[in-house]
Amino acid sequence: MSYDESQPPARRRLGRKSLTVAVSVLVPTALAGWLVWQGTGGPGSGGPPAATAATGASSSAAAPGVGGIAPGTTGPSGSRASRASAARPLAGKVVVIDPGHNPRNRDHTAEINKPVRIGTGSKECDTTGTATNAGYAEARFTLDVSHRLRTLLQKQGATVRFTHDNDRPFGPCVDERARIGNRAEADAVVSVHADGSAAGNRGFHVILPALVRGGGADTTAIVGPSRKLGERIVDSFRRATGSAPSNYLGGGTGLDVRKDLGGLNLSTVPKVFVECGNMRDAKDAALLTSAAWRQKAARGLADGIGAFLTK
Repeated sequence: MSYDESQPPARRRLGRKSLTVAVSVLVPTALAGWLVWQGTGGPGSGGPPAATAATGASSSAAAPGVGGIAPGTTGPSGSRASRASAARPLAGKVVVIDPGHNPRNRDHTAEINKPVRIGTGSKECDTTGTATNAGYAEARFTLDVSHRLRTLLQKQGATVRFTHDNDRPFGPCVDERARIGNRAEADAVVSVHADGSAAGNRGFHVILPALVRGGGADTTAIVGPSRKLGERIVDSFRRATGSAPSNYLGGGTGLDVRKDLGGLNLSTVPKVFVECGNMRDAKDAALLTSAAWRQKAARGLADGIGAFLTK
């Protein structure tokens, strides 16, 4: 058989097969690469993503999350800030909690009986407070609720201060309690109490400051905001505890205005007293001595304070 020595037949046939194979491999590979490039829009091209049908992959597989943001993230820093703000709505607010009385006042009767000026006259420094018929002291109740309230407010970002935390032998006196809130420049002050009325008298009420001018007292600036604070607490306390407003004070409103309390008269910041129930009534006493109910009471107070400070 004759052949052209410049192009041996065997080599010529091998070249054609190699070319065919190379083309069959390169064309699909190039096409796939082009589609991927198009899917990403090219380097900085801003082009549209490839169609799902062309890539054979779902859009959710290509982009795990809205806008390519992985699930569980918040996206732009503004979104994170908004969520943080919502989680800590009381950040930057100062709340002073005033636990009524002191468990050790009973051991210092001479000191707590000394009179102090309250704007409208004078009154004893402090009292021992009341107790249930079984001996559960109001001072124990107020500290327990105050601790629970502090925890709830701090979780919302508030700075919380106490007038005392059973860390002194007696008091503080009512005028000093007012000064503590004033010096803190508190956004709200709540004095926690329980009443000692007659059996059959039931329910809670919030005591508001009256308009008092003179004797070193001037409540002109706080009467309005204190009423707003009190109204918010009445609404939230009723919802949280299921208790009704007092049936013996306030005409069913849960609000009572007084001018004989130095803690209110001498305050220069919004302040209220909350009588959470009547310790001398058996039904109310059963609530006040329940840890579960005291947690509800703290929640009601926290919700009311939060509503006042954020709305």
